[in-house]
Amino acid sequence: MQAKITGTTLPVLEVGLEQGDTVIAEPGEFSWMTPNVQLKTTPMTAGAKGVWGVLGRAVSGGGLFMTEYTAQGGNGVIAFAAKIPGEILQVDVQPGHGFLIHRHGFLCATQGLELSIGFQRSLGAGIFGGNGFVLQKLSGTCNAWVELGGEVVIYDLKAGESILAHPGHIGMFEESVNFDITMMRGIANAIFGGDGLFIANLTGPGKVWLQSLTLPNLAHALSPYLGHETAVQATDAGIAGGVAGAVLKNMFGGS
Repeated sequence: MQAKITGTTLPVLEVGLEQGDTVIAEPGEFSWMTPNVQLKTTPMTAGAKGVWGVLGRAVSGGGLFMTEYTAQGGNGVIAFAAKIPGEILQVDVQPGHGFLIHRHGFLCATQGLELSIGFQRSLGAGIFGGNGFVLQKLSGTCNAWVELGGEVVIYDLKAGESILAHPGHIGMFEESVNFDITMMRGIANAIFGGDGLFIANLTGPGKVWLQSLTLPNLAHALSPYLGHETAVQATDAGIAGGVAGAVLKNMFGGS
């Protein structure tokens, strides 16, 4: 199996499959493939967290099914295109060396993947689509590909070293990194600062990948150009920052 990432702004992952090779993705995620690649949609395996991990992922917006793409009758190719401007990264997943990724980050993986919910926290109505803040966990033994938005900045945190980040900019981090969501320091900062009520605290050791473009911010930037009803849905689907500020702005007649 050979993988190639083409492009910069909207990259494409092309996976060259030898006879019998299989990659796994969520249903309907592929972009194009050769005719000899066969599809088989099956329920997700329970993995380390058992059936509750699978159900938890479904309740938080993920699916109960995965599609296997297998080359039959010779070599084949299957491609997955990025959904937003950004980067596609390959990670080597091993027991004890898994990754937590943002909820829309999983692109595809080889066999041996275990995909579950690694973190879920309610951050209030309207934030992150009303489902709270969710991180998926990649574990098992496989190669996986992850999609991150915009430019990617990597921090290699030493033991005890921390970084604070807006939750939406958390793209991926190694499972050795300690992660939590806390309230923004200072009530005035939270209400009037426009940076939101919550902040993520990541503490090493381990690598952290931060993304400059988030889906909520992209939806917010596009909302003025959409119809009113669609714009409201896009905004409700995820402006994580400035919730209290937006409420006060409406109360005082801001445009």
